[in-house]
Amino acid sequence: MNIFVIMKRTFDTEEKIVLKGGQIDDSGAEYIINPYDEYAIEEAIVLRDEHGGEVTVVTVGTEYAEKELRTALAMGADKAVLIDIEEVEASDQYSTAAILAAYLKDKEFDIILGGNIAVDNGTGQVGPRLAEMLGIPQVTTITNLKVYGNKATIVRDVEGDEETVEVILPVLVTAQQGLNEPRYPSLPGIMKAKKKPLETLELDDLDLEEDDVKANTKTLEIFLLPKKQAGKVLNGELNQQVLELVTLLRSEAKVI
Repeated sequence: MNIFVIMKRTFDTEEKIVLKGGQIDDSGAEYIINPYDEYAIEEAIVLRDEHGGEVTVVTVGTEYAEKELRTALAMGADKAVLIDIEEVEASDQYSTAAILAAYLKDKEFDIILGGNIAVDNGTGQVGPRLAEMLGIPQVTTITNLKVYGNKATIVRDVEGDEETVEVILPVLVTAQQGLNEPRYPSLPGIMKAKKKPLETLELDDLDLEEDDVKANTKTLEIFLLPKKQAGKVLNGELNQQVLELVTLLRSEAKVI
């Protein structure tokens, strides 16, 4: 079984977001594998161990993402690929999907796994966009995956309930929390990861130019949420409290 995992390097979820000059200041910030992508990597390794084959982890980013790719290799992935876009002036979810599609279009694969969302922007677009570009089925927010020959039975989360679907391979799936418990890289795994192949590609290697993956969106403004104000305690009879609450919702909160 040939399995690919699309991975993103994101801020550590414990990092405090700081703005400087209207942009996110990442100086000194710690980066990690996007937590939802860890579920995808773990599931890929489990499938490989059960059915044979190999796991290749792919990311679109800069040379700094090599650290996270090595972590994925230490977890048990067989190969890693970095598609370096340091020279690309601006990118978005469309750009990332288009680059991944250019890389994967000539590859043989049974399953592509990715995280349901990335914790830095939370759009959940890259996986579905990639499946559409490759012309393969997609199943999102999965919590269980079983492969039988050329078919897969998948359980997915649907707003607090579950849906079970059957699909013919190849397929792209995105992992939801609860799919598995990602393993920690072991010391032997870390040592082995140093010798595993990590390929670096650029747009030229994929017969792409910057205009081919030009961002379709533009960020107009980045801002932090306003500080939460102290709550108010309403006193008096119940009917008086209701009237005061309605007045506050209209005049202050402006939600009705």
